[in-house]
Amino acid sequence: MSDGLFDLPGQGGGSRPLPAGSLAGNAHSSAPLAVRMRPHSLDELVGQQHLLAPGSPLRQVIDGDQPLTILLWGPPGTGKTTIASLISRHTDRRFVEVSAVSAGVKEVREVINGARQALANTGQETVLFVDEVHRFSKAQQDALLPGVENRWVSLVAATTENPHFSVISPLLSRSLLLTLQSLTDDDVAVMVRRAVEDERGLKGAVTLSDDALDHLVRLAGGDGRRALTYLEASAGATRAQGRTEITVDDAALAVDRAAVRYDRQGDQHYDVTSAFIKSIRGSDVDAALHYLARMVEAGEDPKFIARRLMIHASEDIGMADPTALPVATATAQAVAMIGFPEARIPLAQAVIHLATAPKSNAVVRAIDAAMSDVRAGKVGAVPPALRDAHYSGAKKLGHGHDYRYAHDDPRGVVPQQYAPDDVDGTEYYSPTTHGFEARVTDRLAMIRKILRDR
Repeated sequence: MSDGLFDLPGQGGGSRPLPAGSLAGNAHSSAPLAVRMRPHSLDELVGQQHLLAPGSPLRQVIDGDQPLTILLWGPPGTGKTTIASLISRHTDRRFVEVSAVSAGVKEVREVINGARQALANTGQETVLFVDEVHRFSKAQQDALLPGVENRWVSLVAATTENPHFSVISPLLSRSLLLTLQSLTDDDVAVMVRRAVEDERGLKGAVTLSDDALDHLVRLAGGDGRRALTYLEASAGATRAQGRTEITVDDAALAVDRAAVRYDRQGDQHYDVTSAFIKSIRGSDVDAALHYLARMVEAGEDPKFIARRLMIHASEDIGMADPTALPVATATAQAVAMIGFPEARIPLAQAVIHLATAPKSNAVVRAIDAAMSDVRAGKVGAVPPALRDAHYSGAKKLGHGHDYRYAHDDPRGVVPQQYAPDDVDGTEYYSPTTHGFEARVTDRLAMIRKILRDR
């Protein structure tokens, strides 16, 4: 039976050479469910199919037995360690794992020297897997370079951080960067169902209600290891009560998180999202934080929340607080880089900023009014003075003639027609007196007076 992709749980300090492709010591019955269900072949993988297509770089490494340096970048529980072990298994190489949490420069050098000796003495190549490589210092990453440059090892390094910021340039430039994606809900559901039935898993000793499955998938948030960890805890809670069907209450109790009534494809998704945005618009920061918490606890995609905040920053705040959009945009970038659970913090900061900011919908009203006129056919000719005058013959057509350069006027504004005749004099933007926009109101009145004094 197949299963999904997982990272190895922490194994403590040190490196450990294993038989080619094996995970010796991790298949015993008391090992965590996520470890027992680790794939034994590429055909058992769930997720990351974009990396496994025929002719893909990873397939070339595995099928062609090519020594390469690979950086695996992706969220937790998406299969970085599993891919490393399968590379070793399918290419019949030694597999040595080093944790960046505990290994130092001395140990890295010892591992590389050992790989060089094995290559010289027996011809056997080594896959060196470095988990959480972003935790390595520059000196520790530098220690990997001789082994990479001389191909004494096939380095597979995993990171949850953006390698362009966390991996030194010499190592990054010598590496093939493969980006892993969070598992989809369908992927996680397949993994959970298989773990219930598989002989390596729960062996069919329990069943899983549909509601419980949905709850586990939602809480996993695309993390396969987390899903199976929660499943194992839920099965234990069910058995302890002398029952065999895992219910949603069992799942909620086992992972100490309430089963939030929230369907990401149903009414709850739209209702909560609507209430979230309307609470921010209404400046009720506490209500907005409540709805944010409901979305986070229900496993809503953090990128979806961040996108809604960016839209709201312009639609409902706009020029009343020009910093709202940069804050929302920075939040989206932070969310994309760190993911849950840490992403809840910048999301909360952005919600607080936007909810407490002065509000104005003048920006959306302005662009909608302008688009309405365009759709109605008010698209007159561009005034000759504003037309492109850089190509040959433009001057003969009168392009650019009488154009007045704004910077030549000490006010920075000159009387001149910019809009086509059809909409000349139309005022689309009507600023409010809220926040920063109150200052815009006075300046805009002065600008419009100058422009029309012609």
